[in-house]
Amino acid sequence: MKNVYVPDTSAIIDGVMSKMIEKKELTKGKILVHNAVISELENQANRGREVGLIGLKELQKLKETTKNIEGIDLEFRGERPKEFEIKYAKSGEIDAMIRDLAIKEDAIFITLDRVDAEAAKAQGLEVIFIEVEEEIKKLKFKKYFDDKTMSIHLREGIKPTAKKGVPGNWKIETIDKKTLEKEEVEEIAQEIIEKAKTGSAGSFIETERRGSVIAQIENYRIVITKPPFADGWEITIVHPIKKLSLNDYKLPKKIMDRFETKASGILISGAPGHGKSTFAEALAEFYMKKGKVVKTVEAPRDLRLDAEITQYSKALGSTDEIKDVLLLSRPDYTIFDEMRSHKDFFLYSDLRLAGVGMVGIVHATSPIDSIQRFIRKIELGMIPSIIDTVIFIEDGKIAKIYSLKMSVKVPSGMTESDLARPIIEITDFFTDAPEYEVYTFGEETVVIPVTPKKGIESEIKNSLGMKNLKVEVRDGIAYVYADKKQVKKIIGKGGKRIRNLERSIGIPIEVLPR
Repeated sequence: MKNVYVPDTSAIIDGVMSKMIEKKELTKGKILVHNAVISELENQANRGREVGLIGLKELQKLKETTKNIEGIDLEFRGERPKEFEIKYAKSGEIDAMIRDLAIKEDAIFITLDRVDAEAAKAQGLEVIFIEVEEEIKKLKFKKYFDDKTMSIHLREGIKPTAKKGVPGNWKIETIDKKTLEKEEVEEIAQEIIEKAKTGSAGSFIETERRGSVIAQIENYRIVITKPPFADGWEITIVHPIKKLSLNDYKLPKKIMDRFETKASGILISGAPGHGKSTFAEALAEFYMKKGKVVKTVEAPRDLRLDAEITQYSKALGSTDEIKDVLLLSRPDYTIFDEMRSHKDFFLYSDLRLAGVGMVGIVHATSPIDSIQRFIRKIELGMIPSIIDTVIFIEDGKIAKIYSLKMSVKVPSGMTESDLARPIIEITDFFTDAPEYEVYTFGEETVVIPVTPKKGIESEIKNSLGMKNLKVEVRDGIAYVYADKKQVKKIIGKGGKRIRNLERSIGIPIEVLPR
C-alpha cells in the first residue's frame, strides 16, 4: 500500500493532512508538499486574501505535528513556479505542477477540487477526493445573537457590542464583559472565511480585498476589516430580525393597484437600518407570486428571497455582464440593492429605458434626496421615464410616497408666460398635492419646494400676529401691505424679524405701506 501523499493547495488550506493525523488515518508515511503550494499561498497572502495566511499557518502546524510523530515525514519538493505560472494559477498551471510531483513519486494525490481530482485520475493517479461537508460545530459568533439582535460589532481591544431592537427603534448594548484580544477577533474571522469558502448552506465570499472581506453565511452578512485598511481587526455581522410580506404593511388599495399596474421605476429610500431591504424583499416576493419573473442585483447578495428569484452579484460580475444577462433573460422586475456609484445609477437607468421594471434601493435622509441622486447623472428630461414612484421608509414603515411626471408650465411663484419650461412635478401620491418642482434655471438644475400661496399668506399673518394684513404672492416674492405704523414693527430692529420670517417660509418678503 502506498504511503506517500501529495496534497494540493485546497487540501492544505482545509487542513486535511492534520485532520488525517489527528484521526489516526495517517500513522506512517511521507507527505510531500510542492513548493508551488507555498508560492501560491504566499501570493494570496500578499494580495491580502485571508485564505493565504490560513494555508501558511496550516503548513506551520503540519511541520510541528510531524516533527513530534515518528514515522511521518514532511518534505518540500519541486521548483518554485515562475511568474507566468503563478499568474495563470486559475487556469490550472499550479495544479498541473503538483500532479506532476505525485506522478513522479508514485504518490496518492489529495484534493478538495473536483476538477483537479478528475484530471489526476485521467493521468492514472490514485486520488483521495474530499467532499466538502457541512460543519457540525456552531460558529463562535452565533453565541452573541438572540432574537432581538440586529447586528454585532466585534473589534480588538473593545468589548463586544450589539444593536438590539427593530428598525427605527434600537439601541447599542455591550454583550460581553470581556475585552476582545486581537487573536480572538482574528480567530473568529478565519473561522468565518473557512466556512464561507465551503459554499455550503448559502455561504460564500462576496469580495476579498487586501484589507477587507465581505461574506455571507446563511442569513448573516459579514464584513471583516483589518490592517492596513483599518487600524485594527473588526467584524460587523448583520442578521435580519423578521421577514415581512407586503400584506404586513397594510397598504391602501391605491398603492397596491399602483404596484400591480403602473409602477415600473420604483425607488425605495431611507436612512440605514430603517427597513428598506425588508420592504424590497416583500415587494420582490409580491411580484413573484403574481407570476412575474424577478431577479436581483446585489452587493453583497443578502436579500432573503424565494429560490425562484435569481440573485446576481454586482461584485463578481461587470456592469456590462449584468446588463447583458438581464436583457437576454428578460425579467419583469429587477431589484437593485444598495445603489451607490455612478455606474449603479446608469445601469438602473439603462435597464429601465430598455423596458425592465426596476426597483432601486438608495440611502437617503429624505424622499427628495433619493431623486436628487439621479440629477446631473441622468439627463433631466429622462428622469420621469426612469422613476415614477418613490417610497420613503422610516422606522420600518412607509412614511412618504411620491409620484413623478413631466409637464411644461410656468414654475410656481412665477407669473410671466415666457418663463414656461419643462418641469418635473413631484407630488404626494395620496393627495396629488405638488411638493417639489425640478427644472433648469440658466445652467443650473434647481429643486424647489412648492408651498401653496394660501399657506404662505396664513403663515405670514400668523407669524406676525396681524390678521388685517394684505399678502400677495407673485413672481416668487411675498408682498405684505400694512399700515405705516405697522411697517417698522414688521421689519423689526435692523430687519431681523423679517429676515427670520423669510428663512422660515423660504421666499423673499417685501413690506409696503398700504
